Amino acid sequence: MDTEGIGPRIAYWRKRRGMTQLDFAALMGQSPRWVQSLEGGQRQADPRLSVLETAARVLQIPIEILLRDVPGSRCVDAVELANIRDTLQRHDVITGTADAYPGEPLAAEVLWGRLVHARSAFQAGRYASLGTAVPELLLDTNRAAARHSGEEQLAAFGILAMALNLAESAAIKFGAPDLAVMSANRAVVAAERSEDSVIMASAACHLADAMTHDGRALAATAFAVAAAGRLESDLLVRGADGLSVLGMLYLKAAMAQANTAEAAEDSRPSSGVVDYLDQADQHADRLGRDDNRLWTAFGPTNVAVYRVAADVQLSEGARAVAVAEAIPAASHAALPRERRAHHLADLARAYQQAGRRDKAVDTLLDAEREAPEEVRCRPRTRELVKDLRLLGVGAAEGRLRSLAGRCGLPE
Repeated sequence: MDTEGIGPRIAYWRKRRGMTQLDFAALMGQSPRWVQSLEGGQRQADPRLSVLETAARVLQIPIEILLRDVPGSRCVDAVELANIRDTLQRHDVITGTADAYPGEPLAAEVLWGRLVHARSAFQAGRYASLGTAVPELLLDTNRAAARHSGEEQLAAFGILAMALNLAESAAIKFGAPDLAVMSANRAVVAAERSEDSVIMASAACHLADAMTHDGRALAATAFAVAAAGRLESDLLVRGADGLSVLGMLYLKAAMAQANTAEAAEDSRPSSGVVDYLDQADQHADRLGRDDNRLWTAFGPTNVAVYRVAADVQLSEGARAVAVAEAIPAASHAALPRERRAHHLADLARAYQQAGRRDKAVDTLLDAEREAPEEVRCRPRTRELVKDLRLLGVGAAEGRLRSLAGRCGLPE
């Protein structure tokens, strides 16, 4: 038992659960000084099992996580997903009304700064922080949208929509498509209230993505294409922001169509995938560069990355590998870390489909170096690790076994 690590682990989980030392002390039936001593390492030489059991119950984690570093314990967990879900199901959040919170609503500028911080963490591949950050941001932006007026209220609705988009993204990462659809539906409503076509298109992208992951790819395709048609004239005069979200709508339509083609088990719908990707490419050409407006990472490189993902979805592994190998290394390196890791995970699946399973393992290890949580925590990537273990990877077996251990997968 790693007694020296108990205090830091308790401090980590206390903060992750959004508790102050005073809160934790009250729930433990101890004084704040006792908590400071525990977290500082003064009470760890011979920890009482009853104390650790109580701490684990208060922190809502298995006691094993306090006793040693458990693989996967730094991933977003069920408690945090439930916290986001509970926040979305609150009366004030559903109705868009202000609760009994006594303080003044935060200014849109402050809320935007918090959104930027949370989105930056996501694009850096640091997903665990979202379990606390997203519910707090949703509550604060909802209060601001309910209580502000005029331009400040419109801005608050826009930020609320973007915060709900982030909730959708987090839910997709951790295999909760129903939560993703709930978040994305709310985002579309808030975006309409913002009266900003760019925010509307961004919310539509996220809803199409959520519907695709929820098994409604046909509806997702139709929704994304309809949103693009409705908003295109407004978006084309909004500069880089407008072109980025318009292009992303076609990328989401392409991925939804690829899911439709897979379900149909024939090649007829796949021509639509190419058409939507080509339309996205046209908007990327108009943009003329890779950019990250509204955290889209949109540009020629991201369109190529989506071509890889679509080919993988269509089980065209060899073609996906060829597209990926044509992406300039410098362009790939300039993408946000989350995008790079996500692409490498897709590419690993492409190598597996093409029968190059040892290369798939090495590509997963590259993805892990970019963003460990993308590989160790995300269900879709862990499934690939499981598949490779079943199929066998030859000389890469040792590397795959080590990776599976870091993912918390059983022997």
